[in-house]
Amino acid sequence: MKVAVFSSKPYDIRFFTQATQSQHQFTFLEPHLNAQTATLSQGHDAVCCFVNDSVDRPTLEQLHKQGISLVALRCAGFNNVDLPAAVELGITVARVPEYSPFAVAEHAVALILGLNRNSHRAYNRVRENDYSLHGLLGFDVHGKTVGVIGTGKIGQAFIRIMHGFGCRVICYDPYPSDAAVIAGAEYVELDELWAHSDIISLHCPLVASTRHIINKDTLAKMKHGVMVINTSRGALINTSDVITSLKTGAVGYLGLDVYEEEADLFFEDNSDDILRDDVFARLLTFRNVLITGHQAFFTKEALQAITAVTLANLDAFERSDLTALHQVLPPA
Repeated sequence: MKVAVFSSKPYDIRFFTQATQSQHQFTFLEPHLNAQTATLSQGHDAVCCFVNDSVDRPTLEQLHKQGISLVALRCAGFNNVDLPAAVELGITVARVPEYSPFAVAEHAVALILGLNRNSHRAYNRVRENDYSLHGLLGFDVHGKTVGVIGTGKIGQAFIRIMHGFGCRVICYDPYPSDAAVIAGAEYVELDELWAHSDIISLHCPLVASTRHIINKDTLAKMKHGVMVINTSRGALINTSDVITSLKTGAVGYLGLDVYEEEADLFFEDNSDDILRDDVFARLLTFRNVLITGHQAFFTKEALQAITAVTLANLDAFERSDLTALHQVLPPA
């Protein structure tokens, strides 16, 4: 198959080039996939795209005109894909349902520790020959109550880590997991999680029921000074509402690896440009906010797994083996 790989970065090219010994031919394209750039896939059989590519109906219609029969996502989330339109147009959508849950879980913990102990601020102080400790006071994570929303494999890995810190871990998921309980979690209703958690970490997918799950109403139910961590999808948080809570101190710490309007920011070097996103610029003014640019997944092991599963999806599709294809279908 001829595959157009959108949103390609040097590390994508490196891992695909190292891993592939298949018959597939790859064209690596730097632009994001959208209705305008879809024409770049002319002459290919499939497209391979990432989290900030737009696979909406106009894009899918353009891909369909060009004979594209497969969209291979090299990520777990598929909220950027119009699945009903894909089914209507006869385009198969596949994904990487898991790669390294440890990568994302460990990054969430890094955000917690960085925010708590102000390591990012201390680093800058020491570089300026300033070794004072004022403003760097943290707290013992041991003994705190950690709320986890979403107990899939990433959530379970995070639960095990936080349980190892000596935390009480309470969880919410509409589909409870025995594995999460074995890992040390206790399932509760959402209102109880909001009320009792010192730290809340989001590990759920972005679907209609979870969009803006963190909003002014749920924030009002949380402990004053709560720490909120999001390494899942940006639109789980209503950014304007959380900024209001940061200003009042209701949210004491915010750690983000994702942002709901990140598509034009993350994965790019914008250092020579003016930041035009006023909401994101406001977030950057808070000293108790720590933001990374969607790098939680970014480990060697995760990229190897993403590449391997993507190649397996291409192989399975080519031989019409739907049992081996990680196909994404719209809900019935």
